[in-house]
Amino acid sequence: MIIVTGGAGFIGSNIVKGLNARGYDDILVVDDLSDGTKYRNLLGCSIRDYMDKDDFLAAVERGDDFGSAVEAVFHQGACSSTTEWDGRYMMKVNYEYTKALFHYCQNRTVPLIYASSASVYGAGPTYIEDPRYEAPLNVYGYSKYLFDQYLRRHLDGLRAQVVGLRYFNVYGPNEQHKGSMASVAYHFYNQIREQGRVRLFEGSDGYGPGEQRRDFIHVDDVVALNLWFMEHPDVSGVFNAGTGNARTFNDVARAVINWYGQGEIEYIPFPEHLVGRYQSFTQADLTLLRSAGYREAFTSVEEGVSRYMSVLAGA
Repeated sequence: MIIVTGGAGFIGSNIVKGLNARGYDDILVVDDLSDGTKYRNLLGCSIRDYMDKDDFLAAVERGDDFGSAVEAVFHQGACSSTTEWDGRYMMKVNYEYTKALFHYCQNRTVPLIYASSASVYGAGPTYIEDPRYEAPLNVYGYSKYLFDQYLRRHLDGLRAQVVGLRYFNVYGPNEQHKGSMASVAYHFYNQIREQGRVRLFEGSDGYGPGEQRRDFIHVDDVVALNLWFMEHPDVSGVFNAGTGNARTFNDVARAVINWYGQGEIEYIPFPEHLVGRYQSFTQADLTLLRSAGYREAFTSVEEGVSRYMSVLAGA
């Protein structure tokens, strides 16, 4: 059996579909369906069972075996809102939960692949998996940073694989429930459909209007990374999950406009509440990932956005 926490969410549901495509259907999905609309992300998926995240944590803390040998755990469940400032809640849901699952998996020699975040790097500009370059700008980033540090302290004594993947700007199908935290590609699609134009921030941190640069990675590439690590259980550590190629918000906007065949860009004032809390540039350093043996190419913004727009249009 394979366990996917956050399995009804954006990345989690795509991992479930990726597992199905490789012939795995003995899957336990763990999530919180307080937002009942997320069930749609699992339509067409083949899974063994579903379990609420709180019930699952209680079972983990009791040491339950879930009725079957666990082959691997993909821990994608988290509070991923970068605007959430309830630190007690964030640390409980992200840090303590992951720590409990870590020890459960270690005690049973079960591989654990979990979602970290590029937010641990803060404002950058260096995105190398090294504590010298890690300074999160919000408590969400800190909750991810702290567990990465916890793993590093245990790396030498691991009994089973543990991998933290620092996701950069992921976009693609099944993110509609994320609201304001959905990707810019998703928001641009809706803005053009409703208003005929996309809205980008004016210049910030020395970048011109819409020229802020991010490492945008298609969710299919994120799934491929997760499954590669599952198939290479000898590799552990914290790794960047980006393309290694920063692209501008203008690039993403133009890719959406080109797919539509119409639309324009409108630049709006940079929000004051984001000054000093905004990543104007991100770009994954892939040295460590490549040295671990991952050789696959990553999807370009033009190809990935076009593919995603076609999915949205057919939804």
